[in-house]
Amino acid sequence: MRVIFQFWYRWIDRELDRSVELPERETMEAGDWNALVGQSGERVAAKHLWRTGRKVIYRNFKPREGGEVDIVYREGDLLVFGEVKTRTRGEFGDPARAVDRAKEKLVIRGANAWLRELNHPEVVFRFDIIEVLLKPGERPAIGVIENAFTTPQTGLGM
Repeated sequence: MRVIFQFWYRWIDRELDRSVELPERETMEAGDWNALVGQSGERVAAKHLWRTGRKVIYRNFKPREGGEVDIVYREGDLLVFGEVKTRTRGEFGDPARAVDRAKEKLVIRGANAWLRELNHPEVVFRFDIIEVLLKPGERPAIGVIENAFTTPQTGLGM
């Protein structure tokens, strides 16, 4: 069993330590390229969170009533709703700059749906942005901005 765990750990960890390989952008439709980059970024973000001791609970939460959360994870007793933003070049600025108020509202709406399902009003939570830079030929660069935004009502979580 220990050998299986060691193999699994190395397999999970490997993507964070090797250079990024993406197909040429020109060979794909724009929507397909964006989806590939986004999915790759979310996968790398989840592995980074796992490597740094956080427990990923769910990815791509999209409740029926609307909203969306890229990654839901735990950091100790804290529940975190994460928005992943991925870029392949740094020329458009930090990935977090792409999270505008409309995107925050979508994440907050998704988090509200999650919390309603949880039915545990005392839960402590926050909203993070996970920035992923996937430059071909370089190792992924990942940053976590904790408490990146708050709900308008409380100024804290919700």
